[in-house]
Amino acid sequence: MGEIKRKRGPNPKSASKTAAAAAATTAEAADDEKFSAGSAEMIEPASSPAGRRNRRGRNRRKASEKPEASSPAVVPARSVPGGGGVESGDFGVISDLLRGAVAAEMAEGVVARVAPAMEAVVKVFCVHTEPNFSLPWQMKRQYSSNSSGFVIKGRRVLTNAHSVEHYTQVKVKKRGSDTKYVAKVLAIGTECDIAMLTVDDDEFWEGVSSVEFGDLPALQDAVTVVGYPIGGDTVSVTSGVVSRIEILSYVHGSTELLGLQIDAAINAGNSGGPAFNNKGKCVGIAFQSLKQEDVENIGYVIPTPVIMHFIQDYEKNGGYMGFPLLGIEWQKMENPDLRMAMGMNADQKGVRIRRIDPTSPESAVLKPSDIILSFDGVDIANDGTVPSRHGERIGFSYLVSQKYTGDTSVIKVLRDSKIFIFDVKLGMHKRVIPLHSEGRPPSYYIIAGFVFSTISVPYLRSEYKDESEAPVKLLDKLLHSMPQSPDEQLVVVSQVLAGDINVGYEDIVNTPVLAFNGKPVENLKSLASMVESCEEEFLKFDLEYQQIVVLRTETARAATLDILKTHCIPSAMSDDLKS
Repeated sequence: MGEIKRKRGPNPKSASKTAAAAAATTAEAADDEKFSAGSAEMIEPASSPAGRRNRRGRNRRKASEKPEASSPAVVPARSVPGGGGVESGDFGVISDLLRGAVAAEMAEGVVARVAPAMEAVVKVFCVHTEPNFSLPWQMKRQYSSNSSGFVIKGRRVLTNAHSVEHYTQVKVKKRGSDTKYVAKVLAIGTECDIAMLTVDDDEFWEGVSSVEFGDLPALQDAVTVVGYPIGGDTVSVTSGVVSRIEILSYVHGSTELLGLQIDAAINAGNSGGPAFNNKGKCVGIAFQSLKQEDVENIGYVIPTPVIMHFIQDYEKNGGYMGFPLLGIEWQKMENPDLRMAMGMNADQKGVRIRRIDPTSPESAVLKPSDIILSFDGVDIANDGTVPSRHGERIGFSYLVSQKYTGDTSVIKVLRDSKIFIFDVKLGMHKRVIPLHSEGRPPSYYIIAGFVFSTISVPYLRSEYKDESEAPVKLLDKLLHSMPQSPDEQLVVVSQVLAGDINVGYEDIVNTPVLAFNGKPVENLKSLASMVESCEEEFLKFDLEYQQIVVLRTETARAATLDILKTHCIPSAMSDDLKS
């Protein structure tokens, strides 16, 4: 089958063009991301019917999708075929014995119990305005989409983060209603791909019931996905079983968290829709699917442990703080000679620390070549896994993801054949090239037509269709660089706006800036400050690949005003650099 790649992102111009996404890290190295197009993508919001095409990838097959009938009374009967036999496509590839048992349970139990909870499912309408990384002083043309969501306790609505990404306006509509209500975004969890909304209008909450959350399901448990996918305007119900439970790559979040794989058909527009168990309780949120020619009906669901972490994080801190990470890279200890050389006994297991983020709290107590034996009292195997339920194993990053930012964990390490126990305060992992823009517009600074900006994964996605097109230096920093200070950024010359003063420099594109007048460039704000306060005769920029740019200071400042006027640019720097 080859490597499974991931893709994401809306394309405002064509449904056949999908922007490349950052594939989340492997379990062995939590910071090795790619931003390549491939087979797995988010179950995106469906485009609005007003002439806008689907901006989030091609449409999936709808083999088992069963739209709601015009009469709500017959919804349960339409969701799963009953009485006339069960088609194999409704439940995936399972044994004949299990197929019959599961079909009977779903037909008689799931549909009947899910029917009341379906009233809590809403349709989400969003108008998006994305930043323009090529022209950071302006935004792209707005577009609209629709997706799914559901009501929870506390007058709140949950949906996917990518459903309201770069939102300008969000509205929701109840099932069977003809009124759209303006919604307010309370929190967006980019890593876990969950967003929380509310509606101020009391009329919206009249007669609305909230869903109840269930426990993490087991393998082969029946699930029913409810939402508003493409192919119709009414609510749609698809059914299947849980086929896998493991740490998954979250395409939108570019991270790895616990996830469920199901065989229910879910399509564009299902984003944010709930997945119910056979008791009518919500066990997850539909959010992405696998796209390959030789597979079908493989969807992914955000499970309740991740959902509850998001909700409790918001309630605890008054906002979303995120999932903490250990600021380390680690190596498996499966080789017996390696374990012997590191001083491990025959009964000791763990993973070796390769590198530590200098800006992380862990750097104060942990050292390279320490062997992590356990995390919060749970022993870690040589392959980096810990025991899970039902005799299975899961990556120990799951234990970290269960904690909250600011929590303290107990880490047992082996160092020089001696055991040490440390209390480590967990925090967010700072990256030289950020994975997300967090809804902020891109920063920029312009002098003499040179447009300076900072590199992020969204920036790379907008500039390059495939990772093979990106400069090797940028990819190396994306995959392997660790920040040396909390404020470190990778500053580049994004492009050169042609003018008489920059003749000969026009071909410089996306080239990192190393120093200005002999002083290292730490971030874009420091560069702008040094240039603005420069009193020397020349402005000298040292770039990657031993390139230099030299401009006469007085002439450069005078030319900047003319270039800004020519290109209708309102300011030479973004607002965040002015403060």
